[in-house]
Amino acid sequence: MSYFKTKVMIKIPETDDELLRECEVETMRAGGPGGQHVNKTESAIRLRHLPSEIVVVCRAQRSQHRNKADCLRRLREKLEKLNFVPEKRVPTKVSRAAKERKLKEKVKHSELKRLRSKPGADD
Repeated sequence: MSYFKTKVMIKIPETDDELLRECEVETMRAGGPGGQHVNKTESAIRLRHLPSEIVVVCRAQRSQHRNKADCLRRLREKLEKLNFVPEKRVPTKVSRAAKERKLKEKVKHSELKRLRSKPGADD
């Protein structure tokens, strides 16, 4: 029995209309500064992507259409991040020349430190 979560790849639709069909759309009042216009219009959008349960809220613009476009863009970015699989890292061996260079630097550094001490201190 495995205790690790298996990563499920989510198919991202090509068009915004197809992506919107997979979402639950909710409109609401935006709130914040803006006066009467903000208080009366429902321009904020909340998209809940049902297959992945990702929720995105946009309320920056005064237009519901612009907020919906922003939400779709953000949702698409989040889905792409969710599907990202990093390449497997291949461990490499340190070369002999690199080891020798490192040792030479250490010897040089220790010599500099030794020269910093007072002349009569090396008993």
